[in-house]
Amino acid sequence: MHHDSNQADVEAELVAFARDWARAIVSNDAERIAEFTADEWVMVSESGIDPGSRFLWLVASGELTHSAMETVGDIRVRVYGDTATLTARVTNSAHFAQQRFDADEWTTDVLVRRDGKWQCVLTQTTSAQRDSSDS
Repeated sequence: MHHDSNQADVEAELVAFARDWARAIVSNDAERIAEFTADEWVMVSESGIDPGSRFLWLVASGELTHSAMETVGDIRVRVYGDTATLTARVTNSAHFAQQRFDADEWTTDVLVRRDGKWQCVLTQTTSAQRDSSDS
C-alpha cells in the first residue's frame, strides 16, 4: 500500500510540475522557464532537434512569446525510478518573428530527478491530427 500512495504522490508532483512549467512558459520569463529544464534539454519536432538553449534565448530576446498554453484532457504520467515521461495534448498560442502561431500538439517530456528535483531533458512535439468532424 505504501508504494501505491508514494507512486500517486510522485504522479501528482509531476502533474503539478507540468502545470507550473506551462505557466512559466506563458510568463515569457526565460529564467523561470529554465528552472524546469536541464542544461542538456532538447526539443524534437518535425524540423529536427533544437537545443533548449535556443528556445530560452528566443524567449529572453522577446522574439518568441506565448500567450496561452493549455492541456487538453489528462496528462499521462509514467515513472521509472528517477526518470519519468509526461504525455499530453497541448494547445498553445505563440508569437514568433511578429507572427501568431496556434498549435495543437501531442507533447512528451522526459524528466530526470537529480538531487530531489525534476528537470526536463527532452521534449518531443507531434502535431495533433484533427478529427474528421473538425474539417
